[in-house]
Amino acid sequence: MVKAVQALLAQPGVLLVLKTLASLVGVLLVVQLARWMNLGGDVRIRDEDHAGALADEAMCGFVPVAVGLDKARIGALVRDAQGRVMLIRRHGSHFAARLLENHAGVRLDQHFLTVATGDSRFGTVTLNLGPEAQAWAASLRRLEG
Repeated sequence: MVKAVQALLAQPGVLLVLKTLASLVGVLLVVQLARWMNLGGDVRIRDEDHAGALADEAMCGFVPVAVGLDKARIGALVRDAQGRVMLIRRHGSHFAARLLENHAGVRLDQHFLTVATGDSRFGTVTLNLGPEAQAWAASLRRLEG
């Protein structure tokens, strides 16, 4: 048995094949571990209730009365009864949110609403709100600034 293994290993290229197979098995194990831990994936806002929950998570007590959900479900605008508007966007496998202070960075282009928060870490977000984009743009003009 030992001689058979030694003879097999003496063949040219066998060690390279074994190393390649070992690497492939290692990669497949890491992929399976990532799935088991629910890492990565395509995180989206499920619906308006989920957007409201994300807003409340970002600011305790933020109760939404209106939600503008991006068609791709990667962002949303959420308004509460006090007229405050929160912008939610995907950030990796999580979501980030900012309360909009003014309308200075808001631009409407047909069904697309682009919002610049002024926070360089948050960046500029373009939402496809469909026909609701015009109504949201008009309501954002009511913000101070």
